[in-house]
Amino acid sequence: MAEQAAKKTNIMSSCAWADVNEQEKLYHDTEWGVPVHDDKVMFEHLCLECLQCGLSWDLMLTKRAVFRECFAGFDFDRIAAFGEEDVARIMETPNMIRSERKIRAVISNAQAYQKVREEFGSFCDYIWAFTGHKTILYTGHADGSVPVSNGLSARISKDLKKRGFKFVGPVTIYSHMQACGIINDHSRDCPCFARINAANPTVRKGPDEEVL
Repeated sequence: MAEQAAKKTNIMSSCAWADVNEQEKLYHDTEWGVPVHDDKVMFEHLCLECLQCGLSWDLMLTKRAVFRECFAGFDFDRIAAFGEEDVARIMETPNMIRSERKIRAVISNAQAYQKVREEFGSFCDYIWAFTGHKTILYTGHADGSVPVSNGLSARISKDLKKRGFKFVGPVTIYSHMQACGIINDHSRDCPCFARINAANPTVRKGPDEEVL
């Protein structure tokens, strides 16, 4: 099924990290780097990045269905109302990662997410405002010089932490921006790079306090 979906998009994975297996290729070809403007989708991506801390991304994709089961399809309003019984339920769910800190972080992040939406109208409006609502093309990134974090991810991380978010360090937020298309870090020879740029407003910028 994954192979059929990848063929349907007529895209071949060209970014080196996506060559691990068909699961990662499909994620790369259909999701990674595509600009997200839906708050529920944005929240799911943020949660996956938070849950991934210290673990492999392939594991996150493998357990994605379990995460959706545990966290009400990543419905932030429902998650924000979770209590101790829900924490216990999630901890006992088969194949779920056994990290109570991360589980509680997803719940508290849902509550913080609601507050951001109340203030800005939507979380997407909040986070995209950092880039002027354009996808950033950083000098050198498409040619392989991609950092693990930069000045922008550090600034967003700092602001999110002030708002009560957890597991949102600069590296996690940089990965989140890559996944949600706030930054286009596909390689230049990857078909996704040109496709995303053609379909969305972009802005070119030089290096921003990059940490390689």
